[in-house]
Amino acid sequence: MVFADVFTRPSFLLFQELVEAWVLCPGRRTVTGMISTLVPAPRRAHDAYHRFLRDGAWSLSALWRLLVKELVSRFCPHERLFLDLDDTLFHRTGRRVNGAGIFRDPIRSIAGSVVFALGLNLVVLTLRIRPPWGGEPLALPIGLRVYHKGGPTHLELAEQMIRQLAEWLPEHSFLVAGDGAWASLAGRSLPRTQITSRMRRDAALYELPPPRRPGQRGRPRKRGDRLPCPEEMARCCPQNDWQLTSVEYRSRTFSRLLLSLPLLWYTVCPDRAVLLVIVRDPAGKEPDDFFFTTDIEADPADVASQYAGRWSIEETFRNVKQVLRGEDPQSGKKHGPERAAALSLWLYSMIWLWYLSQHGSKPHWRTSPWYRAKAVPLVRRCRGRSASGAVEGDDFSRVQQRRAP
Repeated sequence: MVFADVFTRPSFLLFQELVEAWVLCPGRRTVTGMISTLVPAPRRAHDAYHRFLRDGAWSLSALWRLLVKELVSRFCPHERLFLDLDDTLFHRTGRRVNGAGIFRDPIRSIAGSVVFALGLNLVVLTLRIRPPWGGEPLALPIGLRVYHKGGPTHLELAEQMIRQLAEWLPEHSFLVAGDGAWASLAGRSLPRTQITSRMRRDAALYELPPPRRPGQRGRPRKRGDRLPCPEEMARCCPQNDWQLTSVEYRSRTFSRLLLSLPLLWYTVCPDRAVLLVIVRDPAGKEPDDFFFTTDIEADPADVASQYAGRWSIEETFRNVKQVLRGEDPQSGKKHGPERAAALSLWLYSMIWLWYLSQHGSKPHWRTSPWYRAKAVPLVRRCRGRSASGAVEGDDFSRVQQRRAP
């Protein structure tokens, strides 16, 4: 009932039925396929549910805002929130799907062979939380924008979501992690927000501008002397300057050599110093990684661990597409495609909110004699019948065990 104010009374009934059917549906998540699982039969004709998505008088922004409030109040007691940012492609079929376009498919593309597909290009912001059983963090979606060719860029859409989140949560600060495509966000003035991302190996770096001498005339310098690029810096730096420390990667701890230096990446962030963190494998088996953060007081090991934790958003995309089947709803007109995609991501966060609230203190999963070493719940596909007689498809209350990393 927390979300009832977002809808009119008739629309809220449709919303409740559609969300329940989405979880219980054993097959494709088309609108008619989902509502056919309702027992007793749905109260309205199937077209009412299509109209609810494409023309309903309700706001996605209001739905996200209430979800954010619930997640933060229950799982984020600290002032600083850890966020992950990335875009993904929701495949669609049909001649006229509003908002769809031809975009690069990152899953099927490999080096030297780029694959393009029709779909919705979604920019998604997630809240990273640590589950009570430990292990890898969870990335719970808290915002979404659809990228349209000729409209706002990916960076502008991400900036809109971060600014909106800052308005919803005025008492919190944010630490956003994204891959190298989002590095340019560091040059934007975002409220109470720090950015952690990858740095180009050939980035043009400079020392911080020197302080002005007493009586010095002319405008102050904007940048200091030119520094070597990160790759050359890592190659020429003496071994004594590297620090051996522990870095967390997907809940596992590894020993890594770290080199950190505050500097100026003038092309991306001309008015703000960044902290460069170079991560090296002591065994020399893996190539060096180059990260940066706008929080120059941060611990270098925390910067590397925070960036590694952004992999949780990739697992969220996989679960939403493969388990919740977020690409299945065949709604192609007006607000339908965006709302259907957003509801699948919203529902993923809601299911984890329910599970952590009900079973967080004592995680519940089925123990199998052939998986005794696994101790982390994982979403899996299963079938059964609910108490009302409806067929259950992807039941998040029944979770498979996963081997602890």
